[in-house]
Amino acid sequence: MPVEVTWWGHATCTVADSGVRVLTDPLFARRLAHLRRRRGALPPADAWRTDVALVSHLHADHLHVPSLARLAPGTRLVVPRGAPRSVPGLRRLTHLQLTEVAPGDETRVGGLVIRAVPAQHDGRRLPVGPHRSPALGYVIEGEARTYFAGDTGLFDTMAKEVGPVDVALLPVGGWGPYLGDGHLDAGRAAEALARLAPRSAVPVHYGTYWPIGMDAVRPHEFHAPGDDFVRLAAQRAPQVAVHALRHGESVRLEVAR
Repeated sequence: MPVEVTWWGHATCTVADSGVRVLTDPLFARRLAHLRRRRGALPPADAWRTDVALVSHLHADHLHVPSLARLAPGTRLVVPRGAPRSVPGLRRLTHLQLTEVAPGDETRVGGLVIRAVPAQHDGRRLPVGPHRSPALGYVIEGEARTYFAGDTGLFDTMAKEVGPVDVALLPVGGWGPYLGDGHLDAGRAAEALARLAPRSAVPVHYGTYWPIGMDAVRPHEFHAPGDDFVRLAAQRAPQVAVHALRHGESVRLEVAR
């Protein structure tokens, strides 16, 4: 049975595997503070349908409480350990089954095992204050092993911590003209792909949101990361099939074990 990946924009994807739907970093908003959705219509109602939602870290474009509030009652919500302490709005989502995890923890949902793995990123809600919650990636294992990286930079133990995977959902850009530490641009994402050596990859986290009034500031950082990643991945990891999806587009990936 193939795994199906749908990219809704930014870091939000649906991974369908073994009859279970997994939603990553749900963000279904036209505007978030100074950011506006500049490409792709808001996803349809079906995009909210999921069995489990994964949150990689506490930044508001990855942990968006209004989007999480729209998930159906009984949906499992997996968040970094300590998240409810830092984001009080999570404690009001009493209709969801909340699970807090740290690197190495496993969560079972239907026929899937979801393992939290480290990420090299600032996991705080705000850029000040103590570090109370780790930034995470997740490996979703069913018929396939799918790595959702969340937000991360390259780190030396990435391949060891993530382990063998069939599909990698990798961030290749951001939401502003400059990327800070703890992020992958197209080149670093291609290097991550070479280290991880999956069968397939889907670039995410680019070309969706952009600061209001900054259209003319380094616009290539909005438009180009996906194409740049396809080009650089062909050079550095030619054995990997890269699928650059449009917003709302799906790909079915056959996995041979």
